[in-house]
Amino acid sequence: MAVILDYVRGLSLRHKLLALVMGPLLLLTGTVIYLTAHWSTSYTYQQLFTKVNTDLRVTHDVFERIQRDRQIALASLANSSNFLAKLESGDSLGALLLLDKQKHRGTFDFVNLLSKDGTERLELAGWTAMELKRSPLTDTVFEHADSSAPVDTARGIEIYSRDHWLDESESLASKVVLSLIDTPRAAPTDKTQEDRAMVIRALQRVRNNHGEILGVLEGGLLLNRNYAFVDEIRDLVYGPGSLAEGSRGTVTVFLDDVRITTNVPGSEDARALGTRVSGEVRNTVLEQGTTWIDRAFVVDDWYISAYEPIVDVHGKRVGMLYAGYLEAPFRSDLYRGIAVTAAVVLAGSLLAIAAAIIGAKSIFKPVESIARVVRATAAGEHQRIGDLKVHDEIGELATQFDSMLDNLEEHSAQIEANANELEQKVQERTTELEQKNTSLQESIMLLHEAQQKLATAERLAAVGQLTAGVAHEINNPTAVILGNMDILIQEIGEHRGDVQTEIDLIIEQVYRIRSITDRLLQYSRPNTTAPLKDDELLGLTALTSSMYGQESSPVVPMHVDVNELIESSLVLVKHEIAKKNITLQTQLHEVPLVTIDRQELQQVIVNLVLNASQAVDEHGIITVLSMHQDDGQVRIEVQDNGVGIVPEHVHRLFDPFYTYGKDGGTGLGLSVSYGIVQRYSGDIVVQSTLGEGATFAVTLPVKVPDVHEERQPLDFA
Repeated sequence: MAVILDYVRGLSLRHKLLALVMGPLLLLTGTVIYLTAHWSTSYTYQQLFTKVNTDLRVTHDVFERIQRDRQIALASLANSSNFLAKLESGDSLGALLLLDKQKHRGTFDFVNLLSKDGTERLELAGWTAMELKRSPLTDTVFEHADSSAPVDTARGIEIYSRDHWLDESESLASKVVLSLIDTPRAAPTDKTQEDRAMVIRALQRVRNNHGEILGVLEGGLLLNRNYAFVDEIRDLVYGPGSLAEGSRGTVTVFLDDVRITTNVPGSEDARALGTRVSGEVRNTVLEQGTTWIDRAFVVDDWYISAYEPIVDVHGKRVGMLYAGYLEAPFRSDLYRGIAVTAAVVLAGSLLAIAAAIIGAKSIFKPVESIARVVRATAAGEHQRIGDLKVHDEIGELATQFDSMLDNLEEHSAQIEANANELEQKVQERTTELEQKNTSLQESIMLLHEAQQKLATAERLAAVGQLTAGVAHEINNPTAVILGNMDILIQEIGEHRGDVQTEIDLIIEQVYRIRSITDRLLQYSRPNTTAPLKDDELLGLTALTSSMYGQESSPVVPMHVDVNELIESSLVLVKHEIAKKNITLQTQLHEVPLVTIDRQELQQVIVNLVLNASQAVDEHGIITVLSMHQDDGQVRIEVQDNGVGIVPEHVHRLFDPFYTYGKDGGTGLGLSVSYGIVQRYSGDIVVQSTLGEGATFAVTLPVKVPDVHEERQPLDFA
């Protein structure tokens, strides 16, 4: 649109005036042609669809009439005095001749006389046992055969399998089998042929003059390859003069979606037997059970078509009845009419445009003189329009324009001087604003950093107050547990060896609880490094001395075997891991000792493993690695294949009370772990890919050789 507007702006006034006249006229012309084509097409196809809908109703009525005619023909034979006389006299041959005569009239493809209970059939050798093809028709006629029930006749569409049809007529077996032909737009299928038969089946009880049932007549008309059947319907529906010249009416009977009898031409003008209906029509008619009226691609051309389902005696949709006619002649007539209308409208529009061009010349010439002076003035030349000898609005415009040019020359020099002065002032003001903006940005950055530090200090102060109270309350029950464990050990006496492992584990975990509470106190007092208080050490060492008869020493940072500590720490979380069927793997390489409190490092490892377990689903994988880095530090990694971490949240993971990706938790685990590692000159870093998992890496300095090493505390793991 912008390109068109730019093009219009570049036109001369002559061309703009012409465009002003021609544009609306051509737009009106195009609109009239479009609306004419649209309305004509819509109305024409509406009439065509209305006609084909009527044709389908007529075809349906004729199809029903043909079925009734077969039923009436069977009833006439059953009521024939000649036929009844032969039955009552036992003249089987005569009765069979009458049945054969009825078949040769073309009314039926097979006619049988069955016993009144349907177990025998009359043949040249007499009554012969046979297996009746059961259906709702036979249930209606043979039910209560000895009674005087009013239902003596029934008819309907039935589908015969190949074996059932061979029992009725071996001579017509070849008419049933149809090879399927690949058809454009048809639904995919694995079938290569159709060997079932669609039959109009009729049953009629035979009664004598006293109302006694002598038997049941069974007649069947095969629709497969029954050209006379569809041609008869076509001649009734599409008689002479009912269609446009060049069109042709067609009628088809489908078994499922296969044409079994039709007068639609196929290749080399043969009937299109074995071709299939389009998938769209099949879905509408057979699957949904509704009538389909629209344009349809039939074999190799477009037809105005109508389809309806054929329902058998079981109430199932087994095929389709089709009526339609070739669309091309109607489409050609429609296009021809639209073309004639468009030609007439375009001719009138061209005449109107020619008249407008001739009448506009009196306006173009004065305007072009004004334009010439404007271009010369723009080029720096001194020209004036002068007297155009035109006394209308254009003449007045020329006079005023000459006056305006004189005034413009007068003010041009003054404007140029003012512009130079203004440009200098703007440049000075711009430089001043840039300097102030830079200073403002620096102040904002400093303020933002100060706000972050203040928020962190407030959080740490709140955590310190909370953890001090929690640690004090937890230490009291742990002292009770240790005292009772001492009594319990004395009570057990000699049998202590049976539960020694459990006792050791309980005492070790109590130590760990006391250590954790002390770390919480340390978190509120970041400058402290002592793992345990003196009074706590006295209580713990007294208990270990009474149990093991050993001297105890204060718990201080020690030289820890990282691999051994990892394995003992994983024992503590294995039950939690097992609940989610998580696979826990270790890849432990030989590493030197590190200088750190054992329980604090165990707390860090447990926190990281539990944190990883909350990030993975069931059957996830957590891997714990240890390695000695080239820079001399020991590296512990906890890897998981969980959900990963959004990059925007990584920098907040070690903030107090911040949780990510889990419903529970206090948000202190990673924060406390980070504080522990930092106190021992270590570091924790996180690497994560969203959707693929995360890796928490702890780096610690190795043991510094010292001849005065602190004694290791007892290990109850």
